[in-house]
Amino acid sequence: MIRLEAYSEDDFSLLERANAPQMTEHLGGPESAEQILKRHQRYTRDLAVGQMFKIAFGAAAEPAGIIGYWEHHWRDELVWETGWNVLPEFQGRGIAGEALEALLIQVQAEQKHRFIHAFPSIDNLPSNAVCRKRGFTLLGECDFEYPPGHLMRCNDWGLDLLQSS
Repeated sequence: MIRLEAYSEDDFSLLERANAPQMTEHLGGPESAEQILKRHQRYTRDLAVGQMFKIAFGAAAEPAGIIGYWEHHWRDELVWETGWNVLPEFQGRGIAGEALEALLIQVQAEQKHRFIHAFPSIDNLPSNAVCRKRGFTLLGECDFEYPPGHLMRCNDWGLDLLQSS
């Protein structure tokens, strides 16, 4: 039903569409045009370690959202962090869960870090459900700065990549 394709210069419109108030309500609200452009540049050229993907849905490979993973220092350890978004017209079809499953296969194959974490807002019920359904363990609530300068209350979901393979 889905496939992951490397995020490219042509995918800027996905970031613009995901910058809507309904898509950013758990992330501190929409970003400025300049912030979106900087994010796009990070995703295409400045992501030092990790990978961002376009989620392609169905036989027509319609762009349904974005998912990725990157290195993050968390509690004195270097881990993978993951995050995703699925455009409103594609939500409720299990796309985020399928995309996360495909991403985990790729991350496990790299054998670089033992753990991957996701930090959805405590109020983001769909993203928390994706973590639970994909075998992540709820490690507790935490304060997480995202975007920079904005503190949000999140759930820390972790997955031991060695035990989940």
